[in-house]
Parts: sequence; structure tokens; C-alpha cells
Amino acid sequence: MKKFLLVSLAVVVGLVIFGLAAFSAIYNRLVQGDESVKSAWSQVENVYQRRLDLIPNLVETVKGYAAHERETLEAVTEARSKITQMTLTPEVVNDPNTLAAFEAMQGNLSSALSRLLAVIERYPDLKANQNFLTLQAQLEGTENRIAVERMRYNEVARQFNTTRRVFPNILVANLFGFQEKVYFKAEEAASRVPKVEF
Repeated sequence: MKKFLLVSLAVVVGLVIFGLAAFSAIYNRLVQGDESVKSAWSQVENVYQRRLDLIPNLVETVKGYAAHERETLEAVTEARSKITQMTLTPEVVNDPNTLAAFEAMQGNLSSALSRLLAVIERYPDLKANQNFLTLQAQLEGTENRIAVERMRYNEVARQFNTTRRVFPNILVANLFGFQEKVYFKAEEAASRVPKVEF
């Protein structure tokens, strides 16, 4: 009888230790995934900040050549200002509404920059200015970085969400409040085919 109790106790203790080890491994995997998402989000913010830092220089360079294009310059400045007023925390990746608002503001800035670049086409002297060309190249490079970092963020968020949703991970995730991460989505305008005329 004592032997049976000892074996039963050993089995129960073994199961408890195994359960705690499995629980701990799941929790640690969720924490690592959450930190990876936060790190990827920081990179997205970093390249958006780079773009915001380049814009005042670009606007000042264009002002010297195209002072009467005031409306376009003000639109770029205003769009940049609105973005800098928005307070973002790493928790934005858990809130679809905040991320959507952030994306909308970034879309407005991209639109204003597109209009600014269209205005620039009318100024051959500006297009030949070395400072402007350098700024334009940096801005184009930054736009590419934004696309790359958004793609990387979406991939890390997908990995985390997949890890979070599988059983038994979802039990641990819900227990400790690990929320599903939101993805960057294409802007509405991206779904429309551009009209090209010759």
C-alpha cells in the first residue's frame, strides 16, 4: 500500500512539474513574441520619425524656389504637425482604432508629400539643386524603409498571433492578458487601379 502511495505521489509530482515546465515555456514564448512585436513596432516608429525629421528641410528648400506654392507647403507642414501631436505607446499594436488613426495621419502626410513632389516638377532649377536632390533621395529611401519595416512588423505580429492562438497557448495568453496584435493594412486608395493616360 505504501509503495502504491509513493508511486502515485511521484506520478502526481511529476505531472505537476511537467505542467509547470510546459506552462513556463508557453509563457516565456509569449513574452518573447510580445517583445519581438514591440521591437518591430519601434523600428516602424523610427523610420516614420526619420521621415518627419526630413520634411522641414525639404519644405525649407522648396520654399526658396516656390514661395507662391504656399497652400501645398502648409498642407505638408500641417500633416506633419498632426502626427507629432499624436502620442503613441507600444500598446498601439493592441488597439486597432489607434493604429488606424495613426495610419490615416501617415496617409495624409504621404498625400501632402505627393502633392509637394508634383509641384516640384514645375521648377527645373529646384530639381537641379544638390540640396534638394539629396533630400529627395533621402525621403525616397525613407519611404522604402517604411514599407520594409511595416512588412517586418506584420510578419512578427503574424508569428506572435499564431503562437498566441494555438492550444494550449491561448489559455496562458488569456490568463496573462497577451492580446492579439493588429496588422498594418493597405490604404483604401491602394485597391483602386491608377488611371494612366498617354
